[in-house]
Amino acid sequence: MQRSVVLGIGNILNRDEGLGIHALRALETRLGPGAGVELVDGGTIGLGLLNLVETCEHLLILDAADARQAPGSLVELRRDEIPLYAGVKLSQHQVTFQEVLGLANMRGRLPRHLHLIGVQPADMSLGLELSPAVAAALPLALARAEAILIGWGLLTPCDRN
Repeated sequence: MQRSVVLGIGNILNRDEGLGIHALRALETRLGPGAGVELVDGGTIGLGLLNLVETCEHLLILDAADARQAPGSLVELRRDEIPLYAGVKLSQHQVTFQEVLGLANMRGRLPRHLHLIGVQPADMSLGLELSPAVAAALPLALARAEAILIGWGLLTPCDRN
């Protein structure tokens, strides 16, 4: 059976780099148990996520994304827009995750439904809190994540807590 996964990636010890994990936790609270989609904290595992990626039909990635925009800007990339190799670096750990996506693509196992929702980081220094600009963008990122899941038929509007 193919999996439907929301994958939060990032390092919560580096402020905005932890956006994906903070977003995943907030989404878990909003959706509650039995939402019909797996919520996975990928941290900075990198290549250890290859099996997960290759077994997904639907993969929604939540992450800090350096798109050279204003801090707190929402960044959305669909399947064919996501850089699959380390040539374009979206975040500190992203090089490894981009390689995961590249390997899955080369093996013909990239998820059919793949979407990244990120926020342009403002502060990647040591610290546990998101910067004010990124924290302010979190509700919009969560709303977009829910909209993508609804669009994929994995959630209905009434699935929210």
